[in-house]
Amino acid sequence: MRAGVSLAMVAPGSRSTPLALALAADDRIGVQVFHDERSAAFAALGVGVSTGRPAVVICTSGTAATHFHGAVVEAHLSGVPLIVCTADRPPELWDVGAPQTVDQTHLFGPAVRHFVEPGVPESIPTASWRSIGARLVVEALGASGRPGPVHANLSFRDPLVGIPADLPPGRDDLAPWHVAEAPDGAPAAADLAAVEALLEADGLIVAGAGAGAGAGEDEPVYRLARELGWPLLADHRSGLRTIRSIRHADSLLRDPEFAARFRPEVVLRVGESHTSKVLAQWVAPVAEQIVVSRHGAWSDPDRRATRIVRADPTAFATQLAERALVSRSRRAGQWQAADDLAGAALTRVLGERAASGAWSEPAVLRAALAAGEHLGSLVVASSMPVRDLEWFGQARDDVRVHANRGANGIDGTIATAIGIAALGEPTIVVLGDVAFLHDATSLSALADRDLDLTIVVVDNRGGGIFSFLPQRSLVADDRYETLFGTPHGTDLVALAASHGLDAAELPAGPLDDPADLRPSGVRVRVARCGDHDDNVAFHASLHAAVAEAIRDL
Repeated sequence: MRAGVSLAMVAPGSRSTPLALALAADDRIGVQVFHDERSAAFAALGVGVSTGRPAVVICTSGTAATHFHGAVVEAHLSGVPLIVCTADRPPELWDVGAPQTVDQTHLFGPAVRHFVEPGVPESIPTASWRSIGARLVVEALGASGRPGPVHANLSFRDPLVGIPADLPPGRDDLAPWHVAEAPDGAPAAADLAAVEALLEADGLIVAGAGAGAGAGEDEPVYRLARELGWPLLADHRSGLRTIRSIRHADSLLRDPEFAARFRPEVVLRVGESHTSKVLAQWVAPVAEQIVVSRHGAWSDPDRRATRIVRADPTAFATQLAERALVSRSRRAGQWQAADDLAGAALTRVLGERAASGAWSEPAVLRAALAAGEHLGSLVVASSMPVRDLEWFGQARDDVRVHANRGANGIDGTIATAIGIAALGEPTIVVLGDVAFLHDATSLSALADRDLDLTIVVVDNRGGGIFSFLPQRSLVADDRYETLFGTPHGTDLVALAASHGLDAAELPAGPLDDPADLRPSGVRVRVARCGDHDDNVAFHASLHAAVAEAIRDL
């Protein structure tokens, strides 16, 4: 707590009793209780995603600890700080058939930045306790490299309820026991010089999560793009998806003529990988590619990067833009003109579909992004919602967008949004019906939480994303439906209402006011969309409209 940890997610259990009682007894930390360990872990992940500071998640021993693994892997791959505390039976009960006992030593393998197993409290000197706690925080924050999850496996003997002794003395100034700064992210002179030598070419900047500092027009990456005359292709998670960036790159690059005409000579990639697969495939053949990552994460799935630069993207862009750069590229204006035409075409086709009285999946994402002036965060599932947002979402620079794209799983999507909303941030989460069912345990006791959270469910009766893949045309219809379409037959409104939640189906057609989705308390809204094949056809019509709009550019 001295190091800034202020929130804990607790999954009930017996062996973790000493931890739960200690947390609940201290008013410096907020405690949220979850019936399901997976929900608790993903909610703690949401806190780290939103704040950059770790939350604590605790559970009892046995299989309970294994349910943390999905969130640990996501935190590992996304570089999100997370403190995992698993309670355990004492060592004398290991490997002798004692109930509720599994091997929890290094349970999460190399996915954690730091692991500690100090033994039962009676066997270790109390003087080490503050050091153990403080190191968990600094390691989670990336003192040894990149932020991520840490794991403390904590054994307790019976009795589990007692009178706690005094803590060992802390530092007089209430400072944490250890302070260890993460690398400052300053770019190396050699990296700046090597990149500067490439900047006279025709190039572009691709921005993913972690690329921007949210500083408006003075944002360093914007300035660099402006100085170079390079287009900035930014996804929503970058914080740079505004009118100063190219918002419809995925749709533009689906047109073969445009893609061939505007292929760059140099690509500068800042932050994590861009969401668009089409964009990634388009830039893959480019000979000169520079990847700039805050913690040096190896973000090069196509193995084509010329140089991996370990530096904070904003610091890198600032110093590069100050070097009196010269570029012969004049393509930014052409990209912007095409982007404006694409945006107008998408708005027209989406409006025509809405006027017919039917919801479409892209329209649900647009409605959520437009929902009210005071929306803080939008969380989207890593299936179709994150893609629809990338392909068709409009610019909005006052909303933070989150998606669990480290491992790209759909598990824990609701719980992640709960963790973000628990910080007092009005939040909307958009997910498909399968992801909703996958995380249905997060609905337990959700009505009793003091949150402003709207859960928007795209109900297309199964796994709609598979309709876009070769399986749809290569597998017989009946087998496809069984293995991939996976209809569930669940009344989602009734399921949410059974948890005491304000649940309703969205009326067909355009919302009279997108603010109807504005987070106010906890609400669940279900949008019933067309069948899977109709959805694929509608997406194709949107891409075709963009291609037609830019044909004479």
